[in-house]
Amino acid sequence: MLQPLDFVVIVVYLAGIAWLGIRAAGKQRTTTDYFLGGRDLPWWAVCFSVIATETSTLTVIGIPAVAFGGALTFLQITLGFLLGRILVSVILLPRYFRGEQETAYAFLGHRFGDRMRALASVTFMLTRLLADGVRLFATAIPLKVIALTAGWDISYAAIIIVIGLVTICYTFIGGLKAVVWVDTVQMFIYVGGAVLAVFLLLGHLPADWLARAVADGKTQILNTSLGLTDWLTQPYTFVTALVGGTVFSMASHGADQLIVQRILACRSLKDGRRAMIWSGVGVMIQFALFLLVGLLLWAYYNGATLDALGLSRGDEVFPKFIVEGMPAGISGLLLAGIIAAAMSTLSSSLNALAGASVFDVFQRFSKRRLDDVSALRLSRIMTLFWGAAFIGFAMLFTDMQNPVVELGLGIAGFTYGGLLGAFLLGILSKKAREVDAMIAFVVTIVVMTVVIFSVFYSGAEGNWVFAWRPSANLKAELGLVSLAWPLYTVFGAAGMIVLGSMLGLRHGGVSRT
Repeated sequence: MLQPLDFVVIVVYLAGIAWLGIRAAGKQRTTTDYFLGGRDLPWWAVCFSVIATETSTLTVIGIPAVAFGGALTFLQITLGFLLGRILVSVILLPRYFRGEQETAYAFLGHRFGDRMRALASVTFMLTRLLADGVRLFATAIPLKVIALTAGWDISYAAIIIVIGLVTICYTFIGGLKAVVWVDTVQMFIYVGGAVLAVFLLLGHLPADWLARAVADGKTQILNTSLGLTDWLTQPYTFVTALVGGTVFSMASHGADQLIVQRILACRSLKDGRRAMIWSGVGVMIQFALFLLVGLLLWAYYNGATLDALGLSRGDEVFPKFIVEGMPAGISGLLLAGIIAAAMSTLSSSLNALAGASVFDVFQRFSKRRLDDVSALRLSRIMTLFWGAAFIGFAMLFTDMQNPVVELGLGIAGFTYGGLLGAFLLGILSKKAREVDAMIAFVVTIVVMTVVIFSVFYSGAEGNWVFAWRPSANLKAELGLVSLAWPLYTVFGAAGMIVLGSMLGLRHGGVSRT
């Protein structure tokens, strides 16, 4: 059961993090200060911020669930994550650091035109709103369950509003500089909590726990299956994880303003590359840590099933241990870590969305030329707008069921291929023009939506079938397995490049570069 000390720790954390964000912000005089930290942030702080930004509550409670219910094969995909960042550092970052780009999509504006820049930016906005709005709601789920164990019946809405308002507070005042420094602190909070959990779990395990885990296949890291069907349907075969993880990382860290904005805040291209590549190393270590937590939880609960533990989902295992197996105060620290993971993602999204709104949309299509004071005021207004949108959107899910949540969390698969493909099309094709890129972009997203919802491999029939959002009964009857999620971005990017290049063949000349 949670103790009063745990709630004190959480309250102190929320107050302290808001104070830190405001204190670290300094003076904000221009939009460059507000959105890019004056382009003067140390690379190591940006690196930590990138790691914290891509870590949500679902990482903290979801990755242990992967190891608890399976093995350690998820680690394979982190190799792709690192390789993808290296490719971004070589291919895309030099282009982003030319001139004074404020967003990733400025490159598309230069290569194709303002309409393509706005289309990509609006797609980014909708993706972030859906994915991170759902993450905000997902944060409320374990916190509500945990509060109920202490006799506190706190509504989802109350949790969402408190977390949202605290995050909006320091993001509104301090801009990216506040976000980066707070992210750095938050990363150490949730990582420190995971390290404490490891030591506590090790102190309660029998001497032969590792031998039992090896015997049960729980420590398997590599899945070397060579079958084509396995590559296409199993996300953690080595080939799928490596290729899919690489392309997904190129999209998330090279075509998503959420991450690119932080890199543009570095002092130089060299620093940007350092932050990008070392964040890949840090994420590998972080995932390994949370997978270890899951493996230790499996040993701690003696390999019990979820039903035997009275749980319905694997991501409830770690919160269960936090409440029941940790001393007073430490439980509060771990809960603060869960909140920290959510706030780091939300604050980053707020700042990135506000920046994209101002630079990619308003300044591209408005005939008004804003001075620094007016531009900064508009930037803060957009931060408030997106903050309210996140809170309101998260509220929509309080009475809905898991499939909608899963859709929101997997939304990147619908758009990341098109976004990455647009950048690569601009680099690889000299003939493709703005209308070609826009047609290919829209078609790619529509096609990937159809593929994700309706293309399955049938174990019963031994072939691929088309079934639009099949029921659970039909899936069980035909043994339907969907395309492995790491391949969504691979196929989307490839389709975007091929279609855009083919459309570009209509033109005899060479487009602008």
